Amino acid sequence: MTFNAVGQKIPKKDAPLKVTGQALYIDDLELPGMLYGKILFSKYPHARILNIDTSKAERLPGVKAVVTAKDFPPNFRIGFMKDNPPLKGNKVLSTRDEIAAVCAISPEIAEEACELIDVDYEVLPGVFDPITAMREDAPILHEELGSNVLKLPWKLVCGDVEKGKSESKYIVEDTFTTQWVTHCCMATSGCIAHFDINNNLTLYSNTQIPSLAQNDFLEALNALGLKNRRVRIIQVTIGGAFGSKLDTYPYEYIAILLALKTRKPVKIVFSRDEEFFATSPRQCTITKISQGCTKEGKLTFREVEMILDNGAYTSWGATTPSVMMMPISSLYRVPNVKYEAKCVYTNNTYCQAMRGYGNPQATFAIESSLDHLAEVSGIDPYDLRMINANQPGEITPQGFKITTCGLKECLEEVAKRLNWREKRGKGGGKRGVGMASLIHVGGGARVYKSDGCGTIIKMDDFGKVDVFTGATDIGQGADTVIAQIVAEELGIPVEDVNVIHNDTDVCPWDVGVHASRTTFVAGNSALYAARKIKARLTEIVSKILEIPQEDVEIRNGIAFSKSDPQKSIPVARAIRRAHFTTGGSMLMAEHFYDPNNENLGKDFKGNLSTAYTYGTHGVEVEVDTETGKVKILKYVAAHDIGRAINPLLLEGQIEGGALMGIGFALSERLIYQNGYLKNGNFLDYKILTVRDAVPVETVIIETDEKEGPYGAKGIGEPGLVPSAPAIANAIYDAIGVRIKDLPITPEKILKALKEKAGTGNKA
Repeated sequence: MTFNAVGQKIPKKDAPLKVTGQALYIDDLELPGMLYGKILFSKYPHARILNIDTSKAERLPGVKAVVTAKDFPPNFRIGFMKDNPPLKGNKVLSTRDEIAAVCAISPEIAEEACELIDVDYEVLPGVFDPITAMREDAPILHEELGSNVLKLPWKLVCGDVEKGKSESKYIVEDTFTTQWVTHCCMATSGCIAHFDINNNLTLYSNTQIPSLAQNDFLEALNALGLKNRRVRIIQVTIGGAFGSKLDTYPYEYIAILLALKTRKPVKIVFSRDEEFFATSPRQCTITKISQGCTKEGKLTFREVEMILDNGAYTSWGATTPSVMMMPISSLYRVPNVKYEAKCVYTNNTYCQAMRGYGNPQATFAIESSLDHLAEVSGIDPYDLRMINANQPGEITPQGFKITTCGLKECLEEVAKRLNWREKRGKGGGKRGVGMASLIHVGGGARVYKSDGCGTIIKMDDFGKVDVFTGATDIGQGADTVIAQIVAEELGIPVEDVNVIHNDTDVCPWDVGVHASRTTFVAGNSALYAARKIKARLTEIVSKILEIPQEDVEIRNGIAFSKSDPQKSIPVARAIRRAHFTTGGSMLMAEHFYDPNNENLGKDFKGNLSTAYTYGTHGVEVEVDTETGKVKILKYVAAHDIGRAINPLLLEGQIEGGALMGIGFALSERLIYQNGYLKNGNFLDYKILTVRDAVPVETVIIETDEKEGPYGAKGIGEPGLVPSAPAIANAIYDAIGVRIKDLPITPEKILKALKEKAGTGNKA
């Protein structure tokens, strides 16, 4: 099939605004009469609040309002479990807890006012790891719950694990741990809250979930006594998200409260320090995994137990165990699966979604363990993966219906490009190769009751198209991909398509940017709306050219007869002619697309996504055994993406994801000591810089997913999922030691080498 817009390497539509500095981020936005908000955070990770004295702050010239917990309704809570008061009045559970807030005529005055607030605390004993928090004598953080373990039954059983063990010739068991890592968005979190004369709220925000946030803030207005009001979310340019803005947070509710009290717009934007300690990272995990295979290498069972540090409160990041089930149950063909997870309250920061949403932590354990199993069974790791690779048409133990699946092709491409047979096990004690694969949702993911997205399309008298989509562009290029899909369907140039996605007053509903769903779900929504426009357009042209409607074709903005191309008319002229006839014509259409996926049942089974994305990453490394430093010599990332709507943006997503995955594997971690963040800055938090970036060889495997728009599947998250295990497996091939605790730092490598040589203390 020949395409005009689809498959083209078109730069992002918003690139000119960004490179010329014209894009407006939240920090750039100023409203008339605007005030500036600042938040006072807790001094201790666990303490009772005895008294808050705001009098000195209130007397400071330039201060317009000071608020504490008493200004919110007593039982008002936010978050997934509704366990987080926006301002804390009785007890604090972490150092990021919000005690009071101020707004003033300048940020400097607001900050000074916060320093003038006196808080008396009674310090309480804290718990800073989930194992300690589960002990009987551990202090209970939320007394009303009676336990530090979340009462959510994350347990999946498929088949008979004991039977699988009895059928196993080889069994391995390992424990892996992963660390806190944070999103490192270049633009920090922030918002501006503003009420009009009728108490309707406008919130300028960099949220990923405008429709869901709108509902959350409506609930807040109701709690504050403002019933039947309107909430409008206007999205500013988002300077990075990666899941960090998938929930609503205390600072937003605080800004709303301050704006209500002052009747002025109130802006709260985090400093870089606040962005590090007062936003939510990826959860750290402890994973015990065992799996086995037959003599021939067929997987027999997989058993996984996980403990996750939930932190002080429960955001959407705590639901990651439901996503971790996906690779545990359905990466490779494994007939018997058992999985159980516990999320545990501690006095650490609470966690949020981050690119991959639990999949990177689970896949690190699965794929590292699989290499261990390959070694014990004497089967090459590549061969073991090929023996058990998922195939099109299968239904996994969890109930996932696999439609298209290019996993074998991904494995083959990585092995070929790494010269696997020639290099595996032949690195001379310093060089090695490793690989790891992934499965991820690629056709939406029904986490909420709806997984849908709405689109409205308007075509004007000049053939120009406005697309109003509920989907959000967080930098991934969603507006460009949607424009390409609409342009392809209508037969017009991409530059004639304008995408509007930043205002809930004019854009339809969408469940938000998450789960690598936008290209698939929003793309289908736009495609079906465009088809309605196209049907009306071809009807108009058929009457003008006096040809059958099915004979009309449109290409590059020209409508013509397929059987007699000499009969033609520019689309714009046809629309104007129709518009000025009796009765006129207006070309508008809408479509709400909700994929045919399923909410997981109480047993956590069901077809979570309409399609599934697969991939394999392969790495060649060189390890300096004197310093422990790891150098990546070659990185290959092969992904089954259905069809590439925009190969340029697709490659960018894969490359960016791989680099994030490398940071997760080798350097990044938030260091907390007794509840206090010790490296909350870009000097001490070791994110990769441009000088650390390695070339990523992207391989696109097209499988043409029939349910996807023009065959596409989602790719936003998968690029980082298998990076850490691929690197860990390559390091093991190079030096014969397996690091099971991320990140894999030089210190850990040197310690492991000493232990291997018998010169260090055994762990």
